[in-house]
Amino acid sequence: MLDFHILTKYFDWYMEGLGNVALACLLAIAGSFVLGTVIAVFRISSIRLLNVVGVTYVEVIRNIPLLLVVYGFYLLPPVFGLSAVDGFKSGTLGLTVYTAAFIAEAVRAGIISVPKGQSEAARASGLTYLQTMRHIILPQAFRIVVPPIGNQFLNIVKNSAILGVVAGFDLMYYADKISSKTYITFTPYLFVGMFYLVLTVPISIGLKLLERRLSQSN
Repeated sequence: MLDFHILTKYFDWYMEGLGNVALACLLAIAGSFVLGTVIAVFRISSIRLLNVVGVTYVEVIRNIPLLLVVYGFYLLPPVFGLSAVDGFKSGTLGLTVYTAAFIAEAVRAGIISVPKGQSEAARASGLTYLQTMRHIILPQAFRIVVPPIGNQFLNIVKNSAILGVVAGFDLMYYADKISSKTYITFTPYLFVGMFYLVLTVPISIGLKLLERRLSQSN
């Protein structure tokens, strides 16, 4: 039976965890979007070195578990004599780097779908490659790939539960703490699911409204 006493007694913990999840997701969304766009441009670059970097990044990151990426940021720095990275930072960095690989592929698909004639006309008018990408190609590509990128943003929110594995002070971390303190195994996590719905449902609705608006403007 659902015990709301757990929610009221540990409400401060849940709120702190929810705040940390929201912050981690905002940082990861912004970071993965920027990094993913850069990697996408690398992927289609005529400069071989950049192309190799882009392809290698996408193929490596997409084919290893998110947990290993997070552990890489959490466990490797001390091995190389660097300062340890706390759970929140390593989890956020892991989410950013991991999701950027998927966003890169979505953006690349959008760039490819823009007619080549637009790029050629921009270059003929005197724009550099970067200026063409920034002002002509990428704005159109982003409009095309709103659905897949939006899905990746939703995945960031759901995947943020990985922070609990590295003591990232997120919702899962506090649910583990509450469960070990009360010896109740189900209820603390059920409330975590409810809090995640508070984050994901508005994002999902907002993305659908944005898609509808973009489709009407085309």
